[in-house]
Amino acid sequence: MYNLILITCSNKTEAKKISNYLVKNKLAACVNIIYNIESSYWWKNKIETSKECLLIVKTLNTLVNKLIKEVKKIHTYTVPEIISLSITKGNKDYFNWIKDSLK
Repeated sequence: MYNLILITCSNKTEAKKISNYLVKNKLAACVNIIYNIESSYWWKNKIETSKECLLIVKTLNTLVNKLIKEVKKIHTYTVPEIISLSITKGNKDYFNWIKDSLK
């Protein structure tokens, strides 16, 4: 019923833009932004390394597909990392807060 979404962003400006968009449009109850991560990955047949920001998004399972669609519209990456993880256990009071926040 609850999901954690991981999204990498190119910089602080983009991270804040996507975070605010998701919360404002009730696609996320909460978004944490972790600045200054370093990522290594394959891109166009070579290994790249870059500084990025990571968004940790808390949402409902029913909103995941819409969230992915909306992020892809505003993200600057050609292939943005948007990974959804189902949450199986946790603080029930927090889960209630997520549900109530997204009404």
